[in-house]
Amino acid sequence: MNIDAKIPKGPLEEKWANYKKTAKLVNPANRKKIDVIVVGTGLAGSSVAASLGEMGYNVKSFCFQDSARRAHSVAAQGGVNAAKNYKNDGDSVYRMFVDTLKGGDFRAREANVYRMAECSLNLIDQAVAQGVPFGREYGGYLNNRSFGGVQVSRTFYARGQTGQQLLIGAYQALMRQVSKKTVQLHTRHEMLDLVVIDGKARGIIVRNLDTGAIERHAAHAVVLATGGFGKIYYLSTLAMGCNGSAIWRAHKKGALMASPSWTQIHPTSLPQSGDYQSKLTLMSESLRNDGRIWVPLKENEQRQANAIPEEERDYYLERRYPAFGNLAPRDIASRAAKERIDAGFGVGALKNAVYLDFSKALREQGAAKIKEKYGNLFDMYRKITGIDAYKEPMMISPAAHFSMGGLWVDYELMTTIPGLFALGEANFADHGANRLGANSLLQASVDGYFIAPYTMANYLSTEIHTGKIATDHPAFEEAEKNVTAQLNRFINSKGNKTVDYYHKALGKLLYDYCGLSRNESGLKYAIEEIGKLRNEFYENVHIPGKTDTLNSELEKAGRVADYLEIGELMCYDALTRNESCGAHFREEYQTPDGEAMRNDAEFQFISAWEWTGKDNEPKLHKEQLEFENVKPIVRSYK
Repeated sequence: MNIDAKIPKGPLEEKWANYKKTAKLVNPANRKKIDVIVVGTGLAGSSVAASLGEMGYNVKSFCFQDSARRAHSVAAQGGVNAAKNYKNDGDSVYRMFVDTLKGGDFRAREANVYRMAECSLNLIDQAVAQGVPFGREYGGYLNNRSFGGVQVSRTFYARGQTGQQLLIGAYQALMRQVSKKTVQLHTRHEMLDLVVIDGKARGIIVRNLDTGAIERHAAHAVVLATGGFGKIYYLSTLAMGCNGSAIWRAHKKGALMASPSWTQIHPTSLPQSGDYQSKLTLMSESLRNDGRIWVPLKENEQRQANAIPEEERDYYLERRYPAFGNLAPRDIASRAAKERIDAGFGVGALKNAVYLDFSKALREQGAAKIKEKYGNLFDMYRKITGIDAYKEPMMISPAAHFSMGGLWVDYELMTTIPGLFALGEANFADHGANRLGANSLLQASVDGYFIAPYTMANYLSTEIHTGKIATDHPAFEEAEKNVTAQLNRFINSKGNKTVDYYHKALGKLLYDYCGLSRNESGLKYAIEEIGKLRNEFYENVHIPGKTDTLNSELEKAGRVADYLEIGELMCYDALTRNESCGAHFREEYQTPDGEAMRNDAEFQFISAWEWTGKDNEPKLHKEQLEFENVKPIVRSYK
């Protein structure tokens, strides 16, 4: 298989402009003839559905939530990046481009990253026009704060609710199109398969989660904006329903999967407090602007935080990374926390956390200012833990959070299946091996508002004479038959273990052997154990109820079945990349002081994996990365 990124010719700064100048268009009269399916209603899904609806296409939008507003973009807290340079601190599109490439350890395409930085300028104006209540200074100007991995303030925020406010803006744009009947919204519907006809994406099979009915939906193009698969670790910052099934089932129909082992472990989550937990709670990275991270200098310290004097505290990020301090990138901050915890310096009841301390900021700025910045986050922390962070430090710990890997897409955001596009966290395109904070909301928004409407038109211009896609095609019948067979297999399984039992077991395997650090023997062991677990799952899982009604256990079974295959591919991906880069930290490849050791000579490429069938090893394809504008350097934040 030949993979072509389709990067436009010309200087980096002109590639996107040149693409838009020459891209093919669909005239307004012909747009009415074109059907588009969008799966997912988060920032990427809502924005692209609203944009395409506004342009005059016939759009069908699907989500498994009971409202489009409950998509997981709502949970993002800290902010969204844009190179506006409102603080006059030296920011620019180019600096943002370099920061993002460096933050991802030079494992992303220059052209895609630069385009994201370039489009960031328009996003803030778009959001303000929608009424997003960004934080402002006393005089009314939009305010900024810093996030990890940068030395400027480019993050726009709405207290600790930025994702929610941006999603409300996209949701109102979506619902405007729903009321105009350019978009049909199908809530409580889950995509269970992709339909491919003559090599092109032509529709999806969905299940109505309330009635259990299986439905066929056809279109000239399909957009997957279904988020990431971080919930594969079971304990994560993601909502319980988040899953990787839509992109995985597209992968099994021919879409390559890129760099699946690049999963981000976020450094500021609430620590696990017991085996009974089903998820962890994110505490925004923005807290690291004013909070200082430390552990006691003494192992197995039993004193309360406020009883430990300043000279007996180890501010380990400030010590190890003085240039960036507590705003070191997420992968580095998480590994540093794990190193201290594993060495016996963890705090809390289970000794699995570190302190995030605001005492210095409270002394210097006052409680009122800190409350203005982070009040809702402090309130959330108190409600969950019972601890007042104005009076004593928070306790935080690393947790699974974001997938840098995803479906392979070209510059047009199209997968290796013509007509199938992947947006936002569902694709791999912009973050490399580690995402910088506040770039997730940015990528999802610009993909949907500013990029896909152009690139999809370029593809759809060839579809104006195709006519309606019929759902009685044999490919639809075959896909529906396969979906029904899997559902019946689950229901007819009369084992004695719950779906959650297998999800927890998989999550522990992956966290231990393909989490913050990995090594060859551990990855080989994990591949073997995941295979055994998958076989046992199909033999011994118990699914109560029936297929033709509401059945949340049946929903989970399909998602965990996919996770058992995704997890195996994650381990293959990590095993074949003999270097450390970003969130992929192979213990065999590190510097004497414990930092990641990249191998540009042999691994300066994107791993794109092809499904070769059940129980077969996946096939690796390589997209070589070319750096014409920035020379990859040793990534240092010291």
